[in-house]
Amino acid sequence: MSVADVKKSAQERMVKSLETLRGDLAKVRTGRAHAGILDSVMVDYYGNPTPINQVANLTLVDARTIGVQPFEKKMAAAIEKAIRDSDLGLNPSAQGDMIRVPTPVLTEERRKEMVKLVKSEGEDAKVAVRNIRRDANEGLKKLVKDKAISEDDERRGTDDIQKLTDKAIADIDKMLAEKEKEVLTV
Repeated sequence: MSVADVKKSAQERMVKSLETLRGDLAKVRTGRAHAGILDSVMVDYYGNPTPINQVANLTLVDARTIGVQPFEKKMAAAIEKAIRDSDLGLNPSAQGDMIRVPTPVLTEERRKEMVKLVKSEGEDAKVAVRNIRRDANEGLKKLVKDKAISEDDERRGTDDIQKLTDKAIADIDKMLAEKEKEVLTV
């Protein structure tokens, strides 16, 4: 293990944290409909909880409506129930073999709740990045203790890891600002 290995590992883990945050933010509802809203919905498929996108085709009917087309017609009732029971505040309605899921207009109060949720997700991502920094710095200290690297190499490595951390946190702040603006836009 070398300084470069520790830095590369830290950088890869930080990138994964950013991707996780990006995915989490995509699930936060804005005023517009998008199929990602339903990603967390699990449908009871013959006794097994299954993601909705594995039992139905999700499409956008219009700017405020998601269309859910079950692969098997008899799954329509289970899918409709799963969407209704999810805590997303959506009320699906079956029309033939298609389920329409209108996304209600967000109230000002609900928008503020969404912003709080976005900030919470961002804070979790920042904590994850800081934990990665801590782990990397401990790895460098261990290398010094094992006499695999010098203290100067450790100091340079720590500085590089801090730069990676600062960049990751700046990226998180940028993503949060964009999502906050998107949520608050009427």
